[in-house]
Amino acid sequence: MGRITEDLIRRNAEHNDCVIFSLEELSLHQQEIERLEHIDKWCRDLKILYLQNNLIGKIENVSKLKKLEYLNLALNNIEKVENLEGCEGLTKLDLTINFIGELSSIKTLRHNIHLKELFLMGNPCADFDGYRQFVVATLQQLKWLDGKEIERSERIQALQNFPVIEQQIREQEKAYCLKRAKDKEEAQRKLQEDADEGKKERSQPGFDGRWYTDIGAPLPSSVESKDLQAPEIQEGECNRKKVEDEEDDLEFWNKPSLFTPESRLETLRHMEKQRKAQEKLSDKKKKVKPARTLITEDGKALNVNEPKYVRLDFSLKDDEKRKQIVLDLAVYRYLDTSLIDVDVRPTYVRVLVKGKPFQLVLPAEVKPDSSSAKRSQTTGHLVICMPKVDEVITGCPPASKPVASTLDSSRERKTESAE
Repeated sequence: MGRITEDLIRRNAEHNDCVIFSLEELSLHQQEIERLEHIDKWCRDLKILYLQNNLIGKIENVSKLKKLEYLNLALNNIEKVENLEGCEGLTKLDLTINFIGELSSIKTLRHNIHLKELFLMGNPCADFDGYRQFVVATLQQLKWLDGKEIERSERIQALQNFPVIEQQIREQEKAYCLKRAKDKEEAQRKLQEDADEGKKERSQPGFDGRWYTDIGAPLPSSVESKDLQAPEIQEGECNRKKVEDEEDDLEFWNKPSLFTPESRLETLRHMEKQRKAQEKLSDKKKKVKPARTLITEDGKALNVNEPKYVRLDFSLKDDEKRKQIVLDLAVYRYLDTSLIDVDVRPTYVRVLVKGKPFQLVLPAEVKPDSSSAKRSQTTGHLVICMPKVDEVITGCPPASKPVASTLDSSRERKTESAE
């Protein structure tokens, strides 16, 4: 579940250079926030605050937001209008689709003399007989209710009928509160049953009905070989687990449920559980990619071109005049030289570009100690010059001690451009 943290606010304050104390507008919608906190201390200059589609169960910790003009708390778990008296500049309040059944709690908004627009549609109280007349008569500063303008004649009539309407509202509130109390008890009972069931499952013995408390005791062969199962068996178990999770998920969504704050929380927790299970299943399916073979078991070097993203173009030139082999490797022009590692051996050359190998078998034996590597100042290509030895070798000799040619970024700026 989400919480309001300083980091969360800063991430949503990019339009204000991530400065939070002078924020005038803040959007924290769809963050799974359960409690309204800290904002009145960190962002006292707020004028617009979006908190819709969260799990906030109570209006609190906003009384110090004196400059707040618009507060959006639609699609939350709020059951009562409260703690807004300190928001002196509040002109618009959106409480659409919450769980407000105590309609008389709107009386606290009489202190918000600048309040012009109020949205209560989608709440249980909006279904009460006389709901609109009660709100219009109670909050005489309102100009709009649920997106509909309040006419002068409508207010006069609501004030005339207010005593009767108020009594009706009280009776309906009482009936709703009794029903809500039963819903809470049922939700609490169900939550306790789920907790007991989970605790019971965790306390069960091993799958073979035995307890293994002695660390030194030998385990059954089935336990010992659990981590040594064939990939096909592991894949079968993953598929079986996936089918079971899908069946549980289908059963959850097909089960009838009341629309209550508790059911919203239960739905979110179920979705979180499914997400974690899916991530766990994906981790099990991931297979470690075997390392690329560069040298065979008999010591033969292989040609490999496996940089990241795309293969590298290259040219290999046998310079008979200078008696050297020149490799021109088209590495990315703006690639940092520190990400390149060159290893010249008598019969092949290996270049690691961001950890990805490029390896090429040479047509003749070279001198690793006399080899050099530099970057072209114009193209960024890597040019490796490898002097040839006087004697010609046949076959592939045993792997000798590697000699790595380092690329000095400071030196490369002084060298001439590669040919």
